[in-house]
Amino acid sequence: MAAGLRERLRYEFRDPALFRQALTHRSFGATHNERLEFIGDAVLNCIVALTLFERFPQLPEGDLSRARAGLVNRETLAVVARRLGLGAEIRLGEGEQKSGGADRSSIVADALEAVIGAVFIDGGFPAARSVVDEVFADVLRDADPAMLGKDPKTRLQEWLQARRMPVPEYAIAATTGESHAQQFTVDCRIPSLDLVTQGHGASRRAAEQDAAAQAYARAAGDPPR
Repeated sequence: MAAGLRERLRYEFRDPALFRQALTHRSFGATHNERLEFIGDAVLNCIVALTLFERFPQLPEGDLSRARAGLVNRETLAVVARRLGLGAEIRLGEGEQKSGGADRSSIVADALEAVIGAVFIDGGFPAARSVVDEVFADVLRDADPAMLGKDPKTRLQEWLQARRMPVPEYAIAATTGESHAQQFTVDCRIPSLDLVTQGHGASRRAAEQDAAAQAYARAAGDPPR
């Protein structure tokens, strides 16, 4: 199961059942990934906090906390999860599959935390840190405490303005679901970079933030020449 994903994580599970559980959404069955997600959230926060502590020895506690919050949030986790192709490996119930759950930010972000939790239980803290260092390599390498305390839309806009580029354009691409449980899909366009990303969320704002986080990750990770 998910051999390609295991290769991208660069980790081989001693107990494959943990990996399978981490990739199982509650809509699929009774043995799902929510408890592993709980562990993974705590472990990821610890690893990112330790990384920031080591990299920025002069940074005060408040700034460290804001920087960590800028890295460990749903938008960033969803971007990393999509880079890994995690959505295609998550076991979903039929209803979630039909409604696009495999690309929903909340589902892929939670699954990523569950995978980290599963690695921690299977191999301990060193294994979990190795996986986090691997899959968050670009995010952690480019971490800028001055930017991390800001929401994705603000971060992206300031990054573009600092390079004298126009601000992004946002447009609703689709709205699905009943009125009490709508899901929004929003395009973020940056014509000067020939870049378009698509975000998803339970509100237009959440979808815009998701799209902006993806755009920032791609633009800042591959700056124009």
